[in-house]
Amino acid sequence: MTTIRETVLPSGLRIVTDPMSTVETVSLGVWVDAGTRHEMPEINGVSHLLEHMAFKGTERRSARAIAEEMDAVGGHLNAYTSRDHTAYYAKILKEDVALSLDVLSDILQHSTMDAEELAREQAVVVQEIAQAIDTPDDIIFDHFQAVAVPGQSLGRPVLGTEELVRGMSRDTVLGYMRHHYSAPRMVLSAAGRLEHDALVEAAAKAFSALPGPATPITDACRYVGGDFREDRDLEQVHVVVGFDGVSYRDPDYYIASVLSTLLGGGMSSRLFQEVREKRGLVYSIYSFASSYDDGGLFGVYAGTGEDEVAELIPVMCDEIVKVADGVAEDELLRARAQLKASILMSLESTTTRCEQLARQMVIYGRPVTVAEVVAKVEAVSASDVARVARRLFAGTPTFAAIGPLANVEGYDRVADRLRL
Repeated sequence: MTTIRETVLPSGLRIVTDPMSTVETVSLGVWVDAGTRHEMPEINGVSHLLEHMAFKGTERRSARAIAEEMDAVGGHLNAYTSRDHTAYYAKILKEDVALSLDVLSDILQHSTMDAEELAREQAVVVQEIAQAIDTPDDIIFDHFQAVAVPGQSLGRPVLGTEELVRGMSRDTVLGYMRHHYSAPRMVLSAAGRLEHDALVEAAAKAFSALPGPATPITDACRYVGGDFREDRDLEQVHVVVGFDGVSYRDPDYYIASVLSTLLGGGMSSRLFQEVREKRGLVYSIYSFASSYDDGGLFGVYAGTGEDEVAELIPVMCDEIVKVADGVAEDELLRARAQLKASILMSLESTTTRCEQLARQMVIYGRPVTVAEVVAKVEAVSASDVARVARRLFAGTPTFAAIGPLANVEGYDRVADRLRL
C-alpha cells in the first residue's frame, strides 16, 4: 500500500510526500514548470542563469551564508535546469527539514539578484558554456537537438550563448522569475523521514510570497530532422543518429523505453554486443529515448576513431533498422527486467523518489505508483517493440557528427541505410 500523499495549497502550490520510516534523511525540493522551452529567443539561457543566481543572496542571507548554513548541518543543496523544468533541491538529516525548507523558500521568493553577483555569475556561466563546447560528447547533443527541432525553444541550448548570457540584465532575470515562478507551476516534493501534515503546514507559511498564476509561452514540439557536421581535430568522431520520438503521454512511451534498452541500454543490448564486443569499434555506444510533454527524440550515440567510423556507421544503422523486423523473446525479457530492476532499485534512494514524484506531478498532475509503471513495462510484447521501431524509424532521421569527418558518409547515404 502506497504512503504517498499530496496536498494543494490555496495558492496552487502542490505538495507531495513519500514518507520512509527506515531512513534518517529527507530529500526535498521545488520543481518549477519552467525551463529552456519557456524562453524567448532573445533571452535563451535565462532559466539556467536564474538557477545560478538563486543561490547568490537573498534579503536575509548572503551567498556565503546560504552555503554555510547548509554545510553546518551536513546538508547538500543543489539545482539543475532542463529544457522543460528547473529544480532546486536539498538532502538533509530529518531534524533539519525546517532549515532546508526555509532556505529553499528564501532563494525562490526573496533573491536580490545583486548586480555585482550577476556579473560574476555571468562570467561563470560563460566558462560553463566554453567547457561544454570543449567537450564533444556533450555538445554533440545540443547540435543534434538544434537540427532535430530547429527554430524553436526546444532546439536551443539550455546554457544559452555567451553573447546572450552576458547581455542579460538584473531586470531580465527578475522579470522571468516573477512571470514563471508562480505557485501553480511549482511542486514541492519530499521523500524520507518526514510527516506530511507538518511539511504542509510549514510550507504554507514559508511559501506565502509566491506570485499568482501567469500564462507560459511555449513552442509546440515540431520535429524536422536533418544534418549537422563539424570537422574538428579530435581523437574521436562523435556521432548521434536519431528520429522523432514519443511524448510522456503517448501510449507507446513505455514501449519506446523497452526498445531503447533492448537496442542500446546495457551490455547485452544489440548495439553493445555487435559494435563493441564483436567488432571493437567503440568504447561508448548507447541509445536514448528523451520525452517531453508534447513530443520526444529517440537516438543512438557512439564515439569512435577516424578510421573506424567508416565501418561504424553502416553497422550502427543496420542494427537500428533490424529491430523493426522483430525481436527475440529472450532479449525482450532481458530489456524488461533491466527497466524493472532500475525502477525498483531507485526506490532505495530518497533523492530519486523525491525527483520521480515531482516529475510525475509536473507531467501527469498526479503521483504514478510503482506498481502501475512496472505493470506497463511488463505488458510490453515483442510485437509492440517491432511496431514502435517501425513507427519511429520510418521518419526523417537526424544526423550529427563532430570530429575528423573525412570518412563519415554523407547525410543522404546515412538516410538510405536507415530506410525501412
